Amino acid sequence: MRILVFNWRDITHPAHGGAEVYTHEVLRRLVTDGHVVTLFSARSAGQSQSESIDGINHVRAGSRFGVYRAARNWYAQVGSGQEHDVVIDQINTRPFNCQAWVQDTPVVGFAHQIAKEVWFAEFPLPAALLGRYVLEPRWLRQLRHLPTLTVSNSSRQSLLDAGLQRVVVVPEGVDVPKAQPMTKAQSPTAIFVGRLAANKRPDHAVEAVLLARRVIPNLQIWVVGDGPLASRLSGLDGVTLFGRVSHQEKQSLMAKAHVLVATSVREGWGLVVDEAAAVGTPAIGYDVAGLRDSIGASGGWLVEARPEAMAQQLVEVMPSLVGAKAQSIKGGAVSWDDVADEFLASLTQMVAIA
Repeated sequence: MRILVFNWRDITHPAHGGAEVYTHEVLRRLVTDGHVVTLFSARSAGQSQSESIDGINHVRAGSRFGVYRAARNWYAQVGSGQEHDVVIDQINTRPFNCQAWVQDTPVVGFAHQIAKEVWFAEFPLPAALLGRYVLEPRWLRQLRHLPTLTVSNSSRQSLLDAGLQRVVVVPEGVDVPKAQPMTKAQSPTAIFVGRLAANKRPDHAVEAVLLARRVIPNLQIWVVGDGPLASRLSGLDGVTLFGRVSHQEKQSLMAKAHVLVATSVREGWGLVVDEAAAVGTPAIGYDVAGLRDSIGASGGWLVEARPEAMAQQLVEVMPSLVGAKAQSIKGGAVSWDDVADEFLASLTQMVAIA
């Protein structure tokens, strides 16, 4: 199959996240199986206009907001002259609206989540109101007849509520780590992993730990990731900032921590929950879309979306976690090989009936 994907970022973009990891892990396996894949995305400073990564043909143009116009222009000038069996419109809040300008090839949507509450975390008023109640609903209404893939039941329901009619869930994937001794930190340790941005609410995770330290004085939190809120979190007692680390170091830190704390406004799924579970670390997370899927599947604890509720849960569960033997936890994600197989099967079915 010849596959063309439009996405606002790729795996090498400095602000890439879980959606880009998912996309890359699936696409590189499709290439290995003999499929031809092209990925068009925005171009950030230092990125080349084109290159091949793991066999995926990368094409880059446009900025964070300009990528949508750049994609349409590129397709009109170059892409439409190539032969593709399917075009995937990867929806990160704003879709590329490919079905309006790709006339010769079936189009399938792919969305991890819709933004909804994220607008208020990332944008000031009145832009947040405009995005939440005008722009995003309008964009999604345009996709109501577009067959669409997503990664969780929460996201599927959100898309259906927004008016989409054909939405299929393909599960999240997780790397199965090589066998390693799961020696926990000596002091009670929580870990936050993610971009240090308002929609992930790392400040809530830190505040929860600082509140819980009133009862557990030696409780600490490791913060893994970078972003605009990093400076706000530095220099606090019991808080260690690691910045962005390699995948191997991330796995090691998660294995040593006693519990992962997840405080996002919403998620498509919450891949870090399964990554932590795979190395024997359970999760406490806010009861929001996406996290209720991943944490529910891994047997963790869901709490009301307040630092005080997170702190109370930390105080309750930490004594049973410190000193306990670490064991791998079964989560809701499956191997990336299985994800790629299911993704391709669902994609092929959608193309056949498009």
